[in-house]
Amino acid sequence: MADHPLQSVLDLIADDMEAVNRLILERLHSEVVLVNQLGHYIVNSGGKRLRPVLVLLASGACGYRGAHRHLLAAIIEFIHTATLLHDDVVDASELRRGRQTANAVFGNEASVLVGDFLYSRAFQMMVEAGSMRVMEILADTTNVIAEGEVLQLLNQHDPDTTVARYMEVIHSKTAKLFEAAGRLGPVLAGSPAGVEEALAAYGMHLGTAFQLVDDVLDYSASSEEMGKNLGDDLAEGKPTLPLIHAMEAGSAEQRAVVRRAIEEGGVELLDEVLAAIEATGALEFTREKARQEADLAVERLAILPESPYKDALARLAEFSVARSY
Repeated sequence: MADHPLQSVLDLIADDMEAVNRLILERLHSEVVLVNQLGHYIVNSGGKRLRPVLVLLASGACGYRGAHRHLLAAIIEFIHTATLLHDDVVDASELRRGRQTANAVFGNEASVLVGDFLYSRAFQMMVEAGSMRVMEILADTTNVIAEGEVLQLLNQHDPDTTVARYMEVIHSKTAKLFEAAGRLGPVLAGSPAGVEEALAAYGMHLGTAFQLVDDVLDYSASSEEMGKNLGDDLAEGKPTLPLIHAMEAGSAEQRAVVRRAIEEGGVELLDEVLAAIEATGALEFTREKARQEADLAVERLAILPESPYKDALARLAEFSVARSY
């Protein structure tokens, strides 16, 4: 772990993360054995915990050291985990981070129901924070995420999905939770509105960059590195940015291949699609868009006073684009 590109960031908040992880395990507990088993399975599945990290860094950057930062970081992770459980069922995914998905191990029914448990547990914990503003942010966030999931479903197998429509899915489904994570630190600290908006925008750009790199990795990383199968998005008929760009920039023949692949789903045409992606520079195009988002994220940090937390937020944005897993 010593050479992890985020190591210096993680070292800064190591004690905080330990407290958050303890809280997560404590609040996962249920008298129902299957809830415990499945909850532990997914929470311990080796995720990067980036969203809780963002809550802690934003709190630190705004000078907030109270206990509620741990509570809100755990809540954000529970909301994220609930969306993963439901997402994997909807996508019929079998691999995530190199191991079987919870639905592959425990079945769809259990995954959906434990996802519901995690959502409702997150809302119980929100009440403890005793802040209507925090409740408002997180209630709005979970609602937008749900809309984003439905929007993604509508775009599935639709080769006419535009860049704008696709970006709307990313903003709702992925970036919105990063935005909330960035916003909660300044809210806890009672920072001025300008700081809150800046860190919310930082989170939105960071989450967008992060998702765009995921889209690149789906067509470039080996499944061992990424912990999923090459072309998973294609198998599900998801028109992500590399595919949309390949259709916009490709020849009539390439466009036809990608259209058919999106309409039909499956990976039968994966080799031809990869060739079209390669020929049109679609991965570099998508990575460049991710870089722009990461740069916009870093620009929003200018409002903060200098601190190790501010530096760490900048490094987090760099990592989101440079990563290969």
